[in-house]
Amino acid sequence: MAAVKNFDTELFNEMMANTGQSLRELSENQPVLLVFLRHFGCTFCREALSDISEKREEIERMGTKVVFVHMTENSIADRYFSRYGLEGAVHISDPECRYYKLFGLIKGNMTQLFGLQTWIRGFSAGVMGGHGLGPQLGDGFQMPGLFVIQDGVLKNSFIHKLASDRPDYVDLVRCCSVEEES
Repeated sequence: MAAVKNFDTELFNEMMANTGQSLRELSENQPVLLVFLRHFGCTFCREALSDISEKREEIERMGTKVVFVHMTENSIADRYFSRYGLEGAVHISDPECRYYKLFGLIKGNMTQLFGLQTWIRGFSAGVMGGHGLGPQLGDGFQMPGLFVIQDGVLKNSFIHKLASDRPDYVDLVRCCSVEEES
């Protein structure tokens, strides 16, 4: 897990979701799991959507709202979210990758994107997991990342070292969980 940084809270006001709410407004209502995706044609992006779809109810039961950041038009993103059972997903379009950069998400190097470990995981996710490949809708070199934000403050984060990293979404949001631990 990457160290949590302090961000200029004006950034949270500027980031507007498809709902018309700013990231700040969303994070004041409840903690937000902000998911920066790779492009929708990426096997690992598709796997992440599937994983989050499977865990969405548990994440929301813990009191956290999932918000996605992507690099395409909202209407195209809605089709991908629906395909993975994420109808009505809250999301932010960032085709220039400006927010990615402001959150410290870098462009991947050859090892991060095409190294042996990534190829092995790509086969597992793409072929065995059925996530395949699709058209590149965004910057194919952009690395993904996750951030937990509550009351306009960054509480936790996961910065991918490899495009193939598969984070534990539920564990990431435990820092803000309203559920009592048993």
